[in-house]
Amino acid sequence: MAPAGTLRSIDYASLADVELAALVQRGDREAFRQIMRRCNQRVFRMARSLVGNDAEAEDVVQEAYLHAFEHIATFRGESSLTTWLTRIVLNGAQSRLRQRRKTVELDQIDAIHNAGDRVVPFPSRSGNEDPAAAASREQVRRLLEHAVDGLPEPFRVVFILRDIEGCSVEETASSLALRAETVKTRLHRARRLLRAALNDTLAATLSDAFPFLGSRCEQMTARVMARLEGATAPEHPSTD
Repeated sequence: MAPAGTLRSIDYASLADVELAALVQRGDREAFRQIMRRCNQRVFRMARSLVGNDAEAEDVVQEAYLHAFEHIATFRGESSLTTWLTRIVLNGAQSRLRQRRKTVELDQIDAIHNAGDRVVPFPSRSGNEDPAAAASREQVRRLLEHAVDGLPEPFRVVFILRDIEGCSVEETASSLALRAETVKTRLHRARRLLRAALNDTLAATLSDAFPFLGSRCEQMTARVMARLEGATAPEHPSTD
């Protein structure tokens, strides 16, 4: 790894995905910190859309990052780092759900669905709004998040990527290993289900739903970096 003085001179935010991955392969953990900052919000939203609560979603994302660090040599740049990490997160979340189905009794599942506590209590993005306007915006966002949580899982993950994350049809299809036509169909059905519960004026709040920025992003990034302090170096690609 390069000397600390050299690392501080690197503008990590300006580097392309393949450049960051190459630095990580050489042991540069600051490059991996930048990867996490670049990808945190989307992969958290994906995990949250599947497991249904904040804490478990963060666990899924942290484990995915550790896996990604150990296997960074498998990233070939054929897709973006965010897409690559999304697949890892989806696999981890689905594995956790399979394990949950084996251990949670039916009455416990019913209690979870009836509890009404699946709305993410994140603050509004804007910190200088009029208090009344901020309260109204927060209420609307909570209604939206609750409605999205109520979508069937196949529609929910597509909706998160397309309408909340703003991914293209092609990127969504690549992330979820679906055909483009399937993405379009599921998005159409997701929107139709949401329209049954929400007024169309809620569309303006979509970009604020399930945020994972600021201190939450930094806190989880710091936790992963702390765990990496005792981790082994990432795998290097074979020269065969």
